[in-house]
Amino acid sequence: MIKSKSCSLPIAVVTKEQSRGVGSRNNSWEGGEGNLFFSLALSLDTLPTDLPLSSASIYFSFIMKEVLVNYTDDIWLKWPNDLYHNKSKVGGTITKKIDNILVCGMGINLQKNRNSFEALDLEIDAVTLLKEYLSKVEENSSWKQIFSQYRIEFDRNKEFFTHINREYKSLKTATLSEDGSLIIDNKRVYSIR
Repeated sequence: MIKSKSCSLPIAVVTKEQSRGVGSRNNSWEGGEGNLFFSLALSLDTLPTDLPLSSASIYFSFIMKEVLVNYTDDIWLKWPNDLYHNKSKVGGTITKKIDNILVCGMGINLQKNRNSFEALDLEIDAVTLLKEYLSKVEENSSWKQIFSQYRIEFDRNKEFFTHINREYKSLKTATLSEDGSLIIDNKRVYSIR
C-alpha cells in the first residue's frame, strides 16, 4: 500500500493471524487468533524531532511496554526490540524506513502462539490493546522522555545476549548511550532492525 501510494498516513494494519511476519535476521514471527500483530506507518515528519531513527525500535517497543504494564507485572524491553515477560520473550518490533515513512511492525503473544516463544496469557482483546497503544503513540513523547525511563531498566539486559553482525554477544558489559546505541567491546553498536 505504501509503495503504490494507495493509503494515507498515519495508518495501522492489523491481522488476526500471522504466518510470515518479518523478524530480525530473516526470522519469521507466527501466531494465531487472540494475539496482536500489526504494522504502523507514520511520516518521518510526525516523529519526535529528537528521535534517532536508529533507535526507533526501542522507542516504539518501550511505548508498548508502558501499555502492557497496566495488564501484567514484570514486562520489560530487551535491547533493542524484544518484549520480555520475566525471562521469556513474548513479542518483538521491527522498524523500516521507506522513503519518508517509518513502518513499525509488532507481534505480541497475548494468549497463545505458534512460534517458539512464550505468551502473556492476558485476557485482553488485541484490538483494544492496539487502540491503547496508538493512543499512547499519539502523545508523541520525546525520545528524551522515553529514553530516561528505558535507561532505568536497562540493567535487566546484562544477563542476556544479542546478535550483532551475526555474532552472539553478551550484554553483561554493554553500556547504553544517549542515542540508544550500545558500547560493546569498545565498539558502538546501533539498534537498526
